[in-house]
Amino acid sequence: MDKILVAYFSVSGTTAKLAETIAEYYSADLFEIEPVEKYTAEDLNWNDKSSRSSIEMNNPASRVEIKNVCERMEEYKTILVGYPIWWGVAPHIINTFLESYDLSDKTIIPFATSGGSLIGKTQEYLGPSLNNATLKPGALLSVFATENQISSLMDS
Repeated sequence: MDKILVAYFSVSGTTAKLAETIAEYYSADLFEIEPVEKYTAEDLNWNDKSSRSSIEMNNPASRVEIKNVCERMEEYKTILVGYPIWWGVAPHIINTFLESYDLSDKTIIPFATSGGSLIGKTQEYLGPSLNNATLKPGALLSVFATENQISSLMDS
């Protein structure tokens, strides 16, 4: 069986909890995508156009520096990438993560959490960052995702 990695970015802990559940279900390795500079509550104020997240998300070319590196990326064939939905898409740190590795011949399956948004334009938005990987549709899941919902990630 090919090795699976569950890589995730989480600010509030919601996506982290879901990522842990998914990693356990698939007996996968777990990797937290951490920004060099952690986000504060003020950074995440989407009502403030001058907040860090608003500035980042309003600039499609913006990339967030990542603190850590997945040392054994070449070992994984399938990478499930989790994140909260920001402005209808993945936060830019996910693009940074994907662009940091040679993903040739790998399958990327996104999963997202949200307080009210849909998975948005994930396919369109993440596609250019994939470096010859295959992007599956993925899913929007809650922290209370059922076993059936989690198992269907690989079928998407």
